[in-house]
Amino acid sequence: MTETTPAASPPPRQRSAEETAPVEDFTTSAPSNGGGTLSGLRPLLLRMHFYAGILIGPFLLVAAVTGLLYTATPQIESVVYRHELKVTPHGEPKPLAAQVDAAREAIPDGQLVSVTKGAGDSDTTRVTFDVKGLPEGYTQTAFVNPYDAEVRGTLRTFGEWLPVRSWFDSLHRTLHLGDFGRNYSEIAASWLWVEVLGGLALWLGAPRSRERLRKLFVPRRGPKGRKRTLSWHGAVGLWVSIGFLALSATGLTWSAHAGANIGKIQDSLGGATPSVSSALGHGTHGGSTGADSGGSSAGASAAKVDLDEAVRIARAEGLRGKLVITPPADTKSAYVVRENTRHWPEQQDSIAIDPATGKVTDKLVFDDFPVLAKLTRWGIDAHMGLLFGLANQIVLALIAVALIGMLFWGYRMWWLRRPTRAGGTRFGRPPTRGAWRRVPGRVMAPLVVVAAVLAYYLPLFGLPLVCFLLGDLALAQARRRERARTEARDETSKEMAR
Repeated sequence: MTETTPAASPPPRQRSAEETAPVEDFTTSAPSNGGGTLSGLRPLLLRMHFYAGILIGPFLLVAAVTGLLYTATPQIESVVYRHELKVTPHGEPKPLAAQVDAAREAIPDGQLVSVTKGAGDSDTTRVTFDVKGLPEGYTQTAFVNPYDAEVRGTLRTFGEWLPVRSWFDSLHRTLHLGDFGRNYSEIAASWLWVEVLGGLALWLGAPRSRERLRKLFVPRRGPKGRKRTLSWHGAVGLWVSIGFLALSATGLTWSAHAGANIGKIQDSLGGATPSVSSALGHGTHGGSTGADSGGSSAGASAAKVDLDEAVRIARAEGLRGKLVITPPADTKSAYVVRENTRHWPEQQDSIAIDPATGKVTDKLVFDDFPVLAKLTRWGIDAHMGLLFGLANQIVLALIAVALIGMLFWGYRMWWLRRPTRAGGTRFGRPPTRGAWRRVPGRVMAPLVVVAAVLAYYLPLFGLPLVCFLLGDLALAQARRRERARTEARDETSKEMAR
């Protein structure tokens, strides 16, 4: 409809054809061609995609930027900590016991946790200690030259991460705000998949002629404006959607609230990640248990198996690559030796060894893991850029850049939808209200049930959803009051004119 302006009023700014043209695809509600389910759902999807994008966007932006920074940490660490990580091979390595003794002198107040023997001849040996006063999950690690037992340095570590990577990891997961900060990343992971699937439905379900199908995959060229911005938003989102969904799913697996629920579901389906038993006489994974190993009470002082012998036994059992040796915790515990190669193919086999007899009391092979446990391990390692090395890091960086671009284009479309007349609102208008009324009851009912179930298992999906609904209702109420006041003023003006 063409707007008219009283002669006494200043003429509005003429808008370009690009600005006045109707926005194609999913920034406006397409008219129904027959009242189908998709036509009825489209306005609801559009409104949800809009509100989630506007309000969850900042969380996604922070996750994308911090994740992008994290992808470069392996290369940064290899340079920053080269002195601690690498040595020049010379002669025969010293016994691991001598290397541990040297590490104890460097960290005298620590309790030995594990010894990590590197996969290559130029790798230092990591001796990790639990030290009082460190934050939860952190340990102190000494890096020992295996050829002369010289301690090359000590660093605070988080699992196997060195300070640089652990700092960026904490930034990405918690913004260095502890448990409270984990909520930000969980909100991002809980809503990323919703935004992706909703956007795909809108982009792929928009009416198009055959000659315009190419625009699904190829961004539009031409003058700047909403159409070109939308084209980039939709086409790039389509190309990167699998990566977004994978990051969302894997991010949820170790989140605080949703991760616990997912773990329970995985356990109930028989997909829990198994672990080798360190209890003597309780082998459960097919290891060759010696007849004299059950109930052994041999203490550390009577042990016949030292660290080097444990490594030799592990190699004989087929364990390869980097090995992490956990000494017996008490007289009823075994050595646990496990592989720690997290690139493809994964090497995560582990064995338990009786320290008195050298018998293998338990053995766990990664190939025997349940399928769900394998998928979880692969997914987490891919999310962290470990599974395929540098190629994995590059893909993650590209996905992060794409997500930043998607957010920029989304906010830009909102900005371009703003009215440009004098006195107009500063930001773009939201999609039309009342979208839920167009959804058939047979579709709306199961949607509500699904949303309720998801909100239960993904609480940081459900809580923002409730906030969206309450906020939308509050805005509607405020607009109704404003409209009523405007109508009252108009009526008063008419009365006075009479």
